[in-house]
Amino acid sequence: MKTKKILLPESQLPAQWYNIVGDMPNRPLPPLDPKTRRPVMPEQMNGLFAEELVRQEFSTERYIDIPEPVRELYKIYRSTPLVRAYGLEKALDTPARIYFKNESVSPVGSHKTNTAIPQAYYNHRQGIRRLTTETGAGQWGSAMAMACNHFGIALEVFMVKVSYMQKPYRKMMMNTWGAEVHASPSTLTEAGRAALARNPDDSGSLGMAISEAVERVFLNPEQTRYCLGSVLNHVLLHQTVIGEEALRQMELFDDYPDTVIGCFGGGSNFGGIGFPFLRENLTHGRKTRIIAVEARSCPKLTRGRFEYDFGDTAGFTPLFPMYTLGHDFHPSDIHAGGLRYHGAGPIVSQLLRDGLIEAQAVPQLETLEAGILFARTEGIIPAPESAHAIAAAIREARRAGEEGTPRTILFNLSGHGQIDLLAYERFLAGELRDPEVSDEELRRSLDRLAPIVG
Repeated sequence: MKTKKILLPESQLPAQWYNIVGDMPNRPLPPLDPKTRRPVMPEQMNGLFAEELVRQEFSTERYIDIPEPVRELYKIYRSTPLVRAYGLEKALDTPARIYFKNESVSPVGSHKTNTAIPQAYYNHRQGIRRLTTETGAGQWGSAMAMACNHFGIALEVFMVKVSYMQKPYRKMMMNTWGAEVHASPSTLTEAGRAALARNPDDSGSLGMAISEAVERVFLNPEQTRYCLGSVLNHVLLHQTVIGEEALRQMELFDDYPDTVIGCFGGGSNFGGIGFPFLRENLTHGRKTRIIAVEARSCPKLTRGRFEYDFGDTAGFTPLFPMYTLGHDFHPSDIHAGGLRYHGAGPIVSQLLRDGLIEAQAVPQLETLEAGILFARTEGIIPAPESAHAIAAAIREARRAGEEGTPRTILFNLSGHGQIDLLAYERFLAGELRDPEVSDEELRRSLDRLAPIVG
């Protein structure tokens, strides 16, 4: 009988997060203070993030212990299944073996809970009473709302306006767990009011939502901190439970991936699935291809520039070394709201710069077509973000068929799409298009950057 999925017993769940910085041949360049252009010191970030998260952000330790309270909460849904996609393989008539890590089984339906729980925990332990954050499609905001509710912390969420309108049930999920949710840009902050003054119909961006959430910290800096759902080192660190589990599960399948794929917005689920396998490349000579798949309408990895840039639109954050489209780049209003971010995390950017990972861009229509094929063959409706990884996996499987070469493909199903059905409804009705970004549009945005990297 064919094995369809494998879970791990609680005794085999990861006890440590993996910090790839400790194994990188070239470590990321430091964040810079935008005023002095000197490296930011950890203590300068303690007013924005919990102190333990700052320590992890700057850490070069290869492994960091997962606190027992976090491990206990992880047991609610971890391990997540590693599944052999027999139905998809059959539909594609491919010699490839396709596996997916199903992170959609978490309480909020996505991988975001893996870092929301520790971020809420460390803030609670420090005595923080209120947190602010941003969210694109709402998966991160939902995860943070659930975690904050558990630890008794108030949460204020700025949700990108286009997703706020497209995905009302994610707002309702956050409200159910006790979070306060605003459409961004809003009239509650100077950054939001300035954006609306420029364009009253501004549909928002993750960069703007970050600006608003950071600005709200300044109102009560003693009791308030900010939490981020992607991009930075400590966030990607927490997500490595995905790949650490997947390594053990692939052993139980008696298989090993030639290709590992994750969709890419800022880097959280991509790093989560990819970094432990990349460690095996770096330390044990494996040759697995690690592929980040972004939206073609927001192509920072495939068409952006490696440069220091702000992590937000208003320029409140430090300058981070990243592949970027420019912090005031306004992405098209695609349904994969979690991928509408102008920059890539510093770790992922350095890895791409060093040729240790690959990047691909997939258009919206191919993405949703892949999502529907996956739903019809495997029974799970994927989030539009996750469907980017599925589309790339399908490309790889078809190439294996054309070449007649068996290969093993693993992708991360970062979340389900049961609250993203508007995207599929509009796709099936033929109402969606593939937004294009012109070279001129990118040039104008990138030319506004002040070059720092030589």
